[in-house]
Amino acid sequence: MFSTTVLDFFCIPFIVFISFLITLSAVNKSVGVRRAYVKLLLKIFEFGRLSIESAANERQNKDSETVFSAAIDLKSNDLNISNFKNAGTSIPTTNGNTLISRDSVLLPTSNELATSDADISSKDEELRFNLEKCLDYIKAGVESIIEDEVTSRFEAEELKSWNLLTRTNRHYEFISWKITLIWMTGFAVRYFILMPLRVFVCFVGVFIAVIANSLVALIPLEFLRHPLADLAFKLTFRLMTRSLSAVITFHNTEFKPKSSGFCVANHTSPLDVAILSTDCTFSLIGQRHGGFLGLLQRALARASPHIWFERGEAKDRHAVAERLKQHVSNPNNPPILIFPEGTCINNTSVMQFKKGSFEVGGVIYPVAIKYDPRFGDAFWNSSKFSMMQYLYMMMTSWAIVCDVWYLPPMYRQEGESAIDFANRVKSVIAKQGGLVDLVWDGQLKRMKPKKEWKEMQQIEFAKRLKGD
Repeated sequence: MFSTTVLDFFCIPFIVFISFLITLSAVNKSVGVRRAYVKLLLKIFEFGRLSIESAANERQNKDSETVFSAAIDLKSNDLNISNFKNAGTSIPTTNGNTLISRDSVLLPTSNELATSDADISSKDEELRFNLEKCLDYIKAGVESIIEDEVTSRFEAEELKSWNLLTRTNRHYEFISWKITLIWMTGFAVRYFILMPLRVFVCFVGVFIAVIANSLVALIPLEFLRHPLADLAFKLTFRLMTRSLSAVITFHNTEFKPKSSGFCVANHTSPLDVAILSTDCTFSLIGQRHGGFLGLLQRALARASPHIWFERGEAKDRHAVAERLKQHVSNPNNPPILIFPEGTCINNTSVMQFKKGSFEVGGVIYPVAIKYDPRFGDAFWNSSKFSMMQYLYMMMTSWAIVCDVWYLPPMYRQEGESAIDFANRVKSVIAKQGGLVDLVWDGQLKRMKPKKEWKEMQQIEFAKRLKGD
């Protein structure tokens, strides 16, 4: 009798909570708890910032007094005491922005090597040698040593102020007893309250996805199956984002993708799919997986037209292009969600777009995503963290806060190459999201520069030396 009463005491609130959460997700409404939680966090972060600055000023004053005392004791008239006033001053850092304004000396100008200018020398041609032309390359090389604008995009974005997470800084939590108390309280809340609750809600979301999509697939009437499949798709990802305390703000909803085509977005995290799918139904494309992700893929594919490739098939560009053409040719299919960068970039920039999806034809719906790193770093460094480690960090972050901008649909212009079209779309996304527009291939995260790029620079360098 006692055990039954205790079980009811714990189970009934959970059942009511999950039912309430599912209902809110189905109608896409919120009671405002997450936004109030984010506002409270901002006030706490501001208090922490002021405390850190106050402690830094006190330390700086003590260091300055020590230096002044040493200078007076030495009684050196040759010393300029004003030089000591800045002792202990910290060095300013950047937050994903570059310190150096680079020339386009070492930038790849094309994906195709020009062969007509490959012959750069001739025995009968007079050699005009200008040594000063190589100074541009020396300058570019020194700039890359000081600040590499490519590999820095594959590291976590640097914060302007501490967000009370030791993963972003490990020496601020003990500067004062107030900060220590806040940090310990936050640690307990994140690991012992939020994380268990988030894991539970996430598993509930996956369970509902499997059940809902399986039931929708059994409906024979197409006019009824399509709206229910849309609802099941959105419900799945709304529950998953709520498990991360996600606060998403959508802008320009009049440009939301509504028909077959391609939705193209910058890529920061695997969560990008879930973020965008809370507001719009997409056809997803990707490689087949096993385990947890494979379970979700199979569940979604039962009710919606998604495109999953085997590992070998995904490397066949012609097979992929054909599948894409077949999909976009049907106006009843949802738009395909694609991240042309092909890898995750650290929320500060947009790197080279692959041209594949821009060759197929059809309308392109650009979307810009920008995360607020103060509440948690959404960037997935796949070279450093596994998927499970990444999900663990997301579950123990404060929240996932981001802005999403829908942009006007774009079409390939007459005579425009797929590469130029991709670059035009990329520049629009970068401008709207406040991101740095880079020409480099994001695959430099995993591989060395292409041989063609090296050859192009060698040809250009030879031309400069000759004075052409």
